[in-house]
Amino acid sequence: MSNNKELEEFDRKVQNLLWLVSDQTIKRMNAPLVVDTKSSSDDLVTNVDQQNERLMRSQLMNIDPSARIVGEEESFRHQLDQNLSGNIWIIDPIDGTLNFVKQRDHFAIMLALYCDGQPTLGYIMDVMNKHLYHAWRGHGAYVDNKRLAKPVDAHLDESLIAINGWQLMKNNFQQQEIARRAAGLRMYGSAGIEIVHVLKGQLGGYTSRLKPWDIAAGRVIAEELGLIVKTIDDQPINVLSSNTVLVATKKVCQDIWQITK
Repeated sequence: MSNNKELEEFDRKVQNLLWLVSDQTIKRMNAPLVVDTKSSSDDLVTNVDQQNERLMRSQLMNIDPSARIVGEEESFRHQLDQNLSGNIWIIDPIDGTLNFVKQRDHFAIMLALYCDGQPTLGYIMDVMNKHLYHAWRGHGAYVDNKRLAKPVDAHLDESLIAINGWQLMKNNFQQQEIARRAAGLRMYGSAGIEIVHVLKGQLGGYTSRLKPWDIAAGRVIAEELGLIVKTIDDQPINVLSSNTVLVATKKVCQDIWQITK
């Protein structure tokens, strides 16, 4: 497991890397995109996703040569090795690719480090708003150089909540009832952007079916702010498996678990 000196060096280099990848993403948006589908017509991948992941992989191999790297574009077709030993970097080169293609907005770049299964470093780059949300376990959570305050711990009926649209329509885990009991419902189409709104206290919670690269970074930052990151039915999440995840204040979690039990 990495020591504090190594983690401090990782943190500095990774922040620089994410600003570089963000700047290159914005430049590439001005050129024609090459768009393909993965699992379905709304599950897209672009040449920019692939270029971002290649760049991040190559730089991470220089930063932490002995680490294992899990990236969305190289990993989504395969069952992931569940071995959590050592350093594992988890990459989402563009989170919210459909938004990236259709809106040129509301997407993020995400990266996390897990050390022997422990969420250790997390980064969410809000590309179009030019803000980097980041945390080092036990050292606080920040947006750029400003420390984030812990969100107000409000109940569900006092809070806006974000729910994945497909899950809401299917009413998985009684999510329509959760939406009815909330102060209001929001949908942004990017796990990273929706988690950012929870970090800032603009949402009381967010729930969706998430793959490892969708939640790895957000979990680090959210837990550093005292937020809960569990499955929607109150179970620990497995970072290398897909889960229906709830990221929320403690009171929102308690209210939702009363509905889903």
